[in-house]
Amino acid sequence: MTKYAVTGITGHFGSNALKELVKLVPATDVTGLARNTAKAEKMVPTGVTVRSGDYTNVEQLTESLKGVDKLLFVSSQPGGPVARLTQHENLVTAAKNAGIEYIAYTSFPHADIATAPLASDHKATEKFIIESDLKHSFLRNNWYLENEAASLRAAVNGQDFVYAAGEGKAGWALESEYSEAAAKVLATTDPKDVYEFAGNSRTYHDLATAIKDDFKEVSLSEADYGKALEAAGMDEATVGIIVGIQDLIRQGQLSEETSDLPDVLGHQLTDLSQAIQKIAE
Repeated sequence: MTKYAVTGITGHFGSNALKELVKLVPATDVTGLARNTAKAEKMVPTGVTVRSGDYTNVEQLTESLKGVDKLLFVSSQPGGPVARLTQHENLVTAAKNAGIEYIAYTSFPHADIATAPLASDHKATEKFIIESDLKHSFLRNNWYLENEAASLRAAVNGQDFVYAAGEGKAGWALESEYSEAAAKVLATTDPKDVYEFAGNSRTYHDLATAIKDDFKEVSLSEADYGKALEAAGMDEATVGIIVGIQDLIRQGQLSEETSDLPDVLGHQLTDLSQAIQKIAE
């Protein structure tokens, strides 16, 4: 019997992926990994085993992954005391040491050729996995619609919908759709090596058009957008990250033409207006 594991199960992505996975395979064949095991044990479906999953501890990870055949590796967040790339290398090393047969890794759109700074850790992690000789799938997730939650909620509440990406496009879809697809890839018997997961490519104007409320749409230059964020009390580092993402979209680096996400899900993606309303609630 195939044994499965999912990392980062106290986060939104990992938690939902785990819940979707146990719809496809027996919960008793699933292990969830988390740094906070006490929290995780209160969240997991009945039958799921919880083990320690600290990306900074190779020995612990190796022990937790023993007996697992297929692993959903949810990428960690940057900015921690241990570099994200180091954390990722630790997990790949542990998976290899534990005898894992297959890894599905949540990566960045076209990570192998992407030039965006946000892609660098993912590109290197993909390289680690390839060099490990483990069978793998790279789940190259585009952009979560939830990343725009603050702007969408503002517009729904009648405030300005402000952006600086011009006519640039991104393949927005709900995080729950990406995580459901990840679970389905993990459970399939013949996965592809690479999935470019994305929704239909849309502009911020398209998002604004899908919001059924009375508000003003404001397209700014990146400089003016940054000033507006600073005036709102945001710190310089965060402003830089947000403006950088707007530039990424403006340049078209998140524009995508792929049916991988709905194909794996087996159904169409949530209607954009409905998805926005769900986030803005």
